[in-house]
Amino acid sequence: MPPMNLRDLTDESGFDPDAIAASLRTTKGEIAATLGLGTDALSRRSRISSVATQRRLREMVEILNRMQPHLGSALAAYAWYRSEPLPRFGGRTAEALVRDGHADRVRQYLDDAMAGGFA
Repeated sequence: MPPMNLRDLTDESGFDPDAIAASLRTTKGEIAATLGLGTDALSRRSRISSVATQRRLREMVEILNRMQPHLGSALAAYAWYRSEPLPRFGGRTAEALVRDGHADRVRQYLDDAMAGGFA
């Protein structure tokens, strides 16, 4: 199954929280909580288009797209993102790391794991 199509997840102002929530069969409120954002960050147009909100949405979608081919679906990748403890980070999840501003560490972890390195 191919990764989530970015064209389906964006609109003229960037990543569209409604489209992302629909793709993951969840709510914008859950997406906001997953990203460590307030619910207004994904419901008020001015907040949706903010650099910080768009960065968090992009980081999550990038990581989900990297995991989807290995896990079989966007829903499985989202479940992994939210619940799989990552040994390198003391059992913290990708969700917790991204929420705390460490998406780069998750991407490096995935690079290492996919290259056959020690995770």
